Amino acid sequence: MSAVRFAILGTGFWSRFQLAAWGELPEVECVAVYNRTRRKAERLAEEFGVRAVYESAEALFDQEQLDFVDIITGVETHAHFVQTAAQRKVPVICQKPMGQSLKEAGEMVAACAGAGVPFYVHENWRWQGALRAVKAVIESGRLGTVVRGRIDYANSFPVFTNQPFLKELDQFILTDIGTHLLDVARFLWGEASELYCQTRRIHPEVKGEEVATVMMQMGGGVTVTCNMSYASKWEYDCFPETFVAVEGSAGGVTLGPDYILKVTTSSGSETLRVAPQSYPWADPGYAPIHASIVECNRNLLEALRGEGRAETTGEDNLKTLRLVFGAYESAAERKVLRLQ
Repeated sequence: MSAVRFAILGTGFWSRFQLAAWGELPEVECVAVYNRTRRKAERLAEEFGVRAVYESAEALFDQEQLDFVDIITGVETHAHFVQTAAQRKVPVICQKPMGQSLKEAGEMVAACAGAGVPFYVHENWRWQGALRAVKAVIESGRLGTVVRGRIDYANSFPVFTNQPFLKELDQFILTDIGTHLLDVARFLWGEASELYCQTRRIHPEVKGEEVATVMMQMGGGVTVTCNMSYASKWEYDCFPETFVAVEGSAGGVTLGPDYILKVTTSSGSETLRVAPQSYPWADPGYAPIHASIVECNRNLLEALRGEGRAETTGEDNLKTLRLVFGAYESAAERKVLRLQ
């Protein structure tokens, strides 16, 4: 099997972890790195042994033979780079959030479809082993008819230390974490038919909302609540863990601190720890996230090779963004949105 050749656009905080995660997979090679600040690109290339560095994305596309491009730049640049790749018939993987608006994201998907180019979104959250274990319990039927679910991501982690630009976003937690949690909700329960959202801004130096609560009616009539906050202090302040609770007619399952999965039915309770896989390059403070990057990349690489189906295509991710931007509309107008 010949190596799949790709380039990375953007060398910010997440790029080195993304590149290290690609290194865990066989027969895939990063051949070029772009950043508008050349020295930043050079440092990343030196660290990972990438031979070519560019400060012009257009020059990179013109001079390199690529099997795909991995876009890890700011969301404000995604549309331009996706359309540039589509024009050159280069398959695209793009970081979330895909676009700055639902309209922009739709145009990106259309551009790739029109060019006959595969378009995937790097939505890695659903690839956490513990969350996939919750999905397996739901699909086993042991819980009976699922009635309601809850997804919680609430902590006091200083997210702005590594990503200070997040303070300046007019739309913050719903685009940053909401894209992940609402995608997980879709992964677990299907599509939403109704949505209601409330948001709060806590600290004056942060422009956007730091707290959001989204309630949805989802597939099979399941009522789902997604709680997200970077302004919470709990006994179990477990960044970056996601907690889940699912209630069914025959039992329930919870995913709690330290990746503890508990299933309770009339037969009793079972407890299992679903810890993330560790990698030498991964930051222990981001363990479940960094491990999920590898699995997300694996799924997208298989799709690029024609060996499987990608879960997070651009078209599929549009459904998640409809929930994200629908949540903003609901919060602004204090109304329930009917989505189907």
